[in-house]
Amino acid sequence: MNPTEHPENSSEFPGLRVNSGVGNKETLNTDSVNRFKQKRTGLLSVEAYISGIRSGDRSILGKAITLVESSLHEHRPLAEAIIEACIPFAGNSLRIGITGVPGVGKSSFIETAGSYIVEQGYKLAVLAIDPSSERSKGSILG
Repeated sequence: MNPTEHPENSSEFPGLRVNSGVGNKETLNTDSVNRFKQKRTGLLSVEAYISGIRSGDRSILGKAITLVESSLHEHRPLAEAIIEACIPFAGNSLRIGITGVPGVGKSSFIETAGSYIVEQGYKLAVLAIDPSSERSKGSILG
């Protein structure tokens, strides 16, 4: 046998047998894949986001936050429209920033103050950000 030849299926090596491979056959229905991708993006209208946010739908609020936080260029116009549409409903809302070194009690303070605020009949949202995230340079925690 020539050294450049392969021993597959040769009589010199009867125990070595290589079968032919199978061809690449398209097994996916491309229409189904496209429908799935469309459902998965699930972008709503500005009105649907605003309606959901105002009615207290946490799922839609979460989707809106994700959209506003998105770095995809195609999400920017919709995200900006959602923000603009929310501004008239801000009313007398307050934004309070709490910072401090690790272990100083920021989370405990937020929990205590938040419980008090809710007991007084006010609505409360807490948005915590970890600016030390190496990947995103600021992870939203909740």
